[in-house]
Amino acid sequence: MAIEFLRNLTLGQYVSGESWLHRLDPRVKLAILAAVMGAVFWLEQALSLALLIALALLLGRSAGLRPSYLLRGLRPVWPLLMLTLVFNAFFGPGPRLEGFPISLNGLERGGLLAIRLIGLVLCTTLLTLTTSPLRLCDGIESMLAPLGWVGGRPHEVALVFTIALRFVPTLALEAERIGQAQMARGAAFDRGGLLARTGALVALLVPLFTRAFQHADQLAVAMEARGYTGGKGRSRWRELRLRPADGLAFLLSLAVLAGLVAGERFW
Repeated sequence: MAIEFLRNLTLGQYVSGESWLHRLDPRVKLAILAAVMGAVFWLEQALSLALLIALALLLGRSAGLRPSYLLRGLRPVWPLLMLTLVFNAFFGPGPRLEGFPISLNGLERGGLLAIRLIGLVLCTTLLTLTTSPLRLCDGIESMLAPLGWVGGRPHEVALVFTIALRFVPTLALEAERIGQAQMARGAAFDRGGLLARTGALVALLVPLFTRAFQHADQLAVAMEARGYTGGKGRSRWRELRLRPADGLAFLLSLAVLAGLVAGERFW
């Protein structure tokens, strides 16, 4: 159901806290996330990926986030996980199960891809839940600073990315409200045939896009009223500074990822 899909979105939300993970420099967290993404596609065994997912849940618990809350963010991607598994199982190469058109190799590959997707979603959600939009924007801008040497605009790129991520939960809330209003008018999102459900979904998407454009217009007016002219010459209230704890966290993360990659030879 479309309303339930949007209600369970946790990506883009921020949960304030004073844990060590909240205090970690956003540039370090972005670098660790990039390393994790590389490791996710480097690892070839389900056990290694399962250990990585368990470690992400433990990190979230240390930051005051319940594992059930982190796992709730996976509900919107379950259809994609099932589609990945089914598509590889039926169309993958290799020997088939006796009496069933299911490929054993395809089933294994589909399961591995699904676990990789779970790891990516969990780690990305953990980043947004423990990093405020302002600090995330500053971190992205700092890491994209070399683009300014070749005429790029790192501040604008970071601002667009952060605003888009910030509006994910806002639009999800708007979609829930619109969906409830449409259901009160007789719209059925989970009943009827394909045409009926498509018509009900259109009744949800059209006002949602209208509200999105309204939010964008209001944000543009507010930024203009406050004298925003871009990143040139702007100062920051809090400058990002790397601490010894940031370097230690980065090195420990690389050591753990390297250990998982090396450990695949022994299990």
